[in-house]
Amino acid sequence: MLSTVAALLLLGSIDQGIFPDLGSRVQICAPSWPVSDGPLAARIDEKHRLMTISQGGVALAAYPIAASAEQLSALARTPNSEELLSLLDKGSAAEVRGRLTGSVSVLWGAPPRHEDRDGDGIVNTLDVLVGAKKLCENKAAYVSNYRALGYPNGDVPRSEGVCTDTLVRALRNAGWDLQSGIHEDAIRKPRLYPLEKAPDANIDHRRIRMMLPYFRQHFVEVKKDAPYLPGDMVLLDTFPNKAGADHAGIVSDRLGPSGLPLIVNNWTDGYVEGEMDLLPTIPVLYRFRVPMTPRPAP
Repeated sequence: MLSTVAALLLLGSIDQGIFPDLGSRVQICAPSWPVSDGPLAARIDEKHRLMTISQGGVALAAYPIAASAEQLSALARTPNSEELLSLLDKGSAAEVRGRLTGSVSVLWGAPPRHEDRDGDGIVNTLDVLVGAKKLCENKAAYVSNYRALGYPNGDVPRSEGVCTDTLVRALRNAGWDLQSGIHEDAIRKPRLYPLEKAPDANIDHRRIRMMLPYFRQHFVEVKKDAPYLPGDMVLLDTFPNKAGADHAGIVSDRLGPSGLPLIVNNWTDGYVEGEMDLLPTIPVLYRFRVPMTPRPAP
């Protein structure tokens, strides 16, 4: 099992997604709970100067590479653990030392696009998490209304949002545009969507009932008994007497007082976007994860 010490990545200008002014304030942590017992791997991305640690195909954390270009070029193609640690600053190396136990396979180069949709070096699951953490810094007020939006990548003012905007914005941080994705898919496949009238690109992607058919086609549905992974998208049921999911959020990298992961969400009137300990009391009806392997066209 990996060390439970949190690994921090101060993003700075690495991330290329939403709200770039908040990037330097965001830190992400490797999960302190077990998420996989598979083999360890380290990806050395010379272009973006990042080392990403994964286990069993699950990205755990990314660390800035502190070594010079000359040191990188001199490194063996199959470095041992100590050689990998030499690429990092002292703080990161101390954390990674507790994680690189046993055999570690090493990958070189930037992640392929199916693992890093927006090409910024931060793999998809971590990129969604980074987007969610930016939203916690942004603190949009809960405001539910209809607005005319630009297209594609339209958004309401960043000072406001509803629960679904948490998913829209976090996914946009990783390179997905739910507005155009859902709108164009609903036009092509109207029978899959609960349309009450003609598709409306201003609002449909902000409705959970419209998200669900799209997510089932384009993302990975996670089994209920699978460990939570930071960056997972959850659709929740806050009104058990009404059928279906009515709330949405992103699994955080921090545990709440309950011992379960916090959920980044915009709860309701009078709240601002942030992390809440929802999992003990609010049922999760659906859970999805952005893909890390190539997916066939739906």
